[in-house]
Amino acid sequence: MECLPHLELVTGDDPAGTVIWMHGLGADGWDFLPIVRELPIAPELHLRFIFPHAPERPVTLNNGYVMRAWYDIAMTDIARLPDEQGIRESQAEVVRLIARERERGVPAERVVLAGFSQGGAMALQVGLRHAERLAGIVALSSYLLLGDSLDKEAAGANKLTPILMVHGTQDPVIPVQLAERSRAALESRGYRVQWQAYPMPHSVCAEEVVVIADFLNGLFAAGGAAQPPSSILLP
Repeated sequence: MECLPHLELVTGDDPAGTVIWMHGLGADGWDFLPIVRELPIAPELHLRFIFPHAPERPVTLNNGYVMRAWYDIAMTDIARLPDEQGIRESQAEVVRLIARERERGVPAERVVLAGFSQGGAMALQVGLRHAERLAGIVALSSYLLLGDSLDKEAAGANKLTPILMVHGTQDPVIPVQLAERSRAALESRGYRVQWQAYPMPHSVCAEEVVVIADFLNGLFAAGGAAQPPSSILLP
């Protein structure tokens, strides 16, 4: 199956699950690969981490400059005028990555979608609509896309899928108020959202890394200290 170019990192033999982690605007799959070494994941919990590179596209807000982006952004008010075509195209790409894991013997219920900023928005976009149950969704410094279509498109299989949202109260890129509205929109629909906010800008803090690891350990019923990755596959 042809998928987006990506990096892979495995924390041990016979991974129990997969985390597909999507980067933010203008970055690439390398951006969050180092965080795996910092995650205090239980030593007995072996996971495969996949870091896809978003397609390159012109971004209107950045004067049409071509960069890696999951979708175009037209205005500083990022929630307005969403690039539905770009969002849907990237959604299909992420679905292909999930399908590829299934072909490799990892069922969807053992797959976590994670991402930062645009990548977190895509994790929510795909995870809430995916026909098969997923293990969990992690949305960091992010927000809900295409909320008006969610009621029609939401998959019942993921109604109870755990969601972790983390945001900075000093975020100048995606205001915390937008993230809070997204959280409220999800909770009003019955989704289970674990929410954490920290006094940080559009970034990731040390406390957040621990929360992410605890979330992953909980999803896979594991606990304990971290171990370094055992192998890495480059494109």
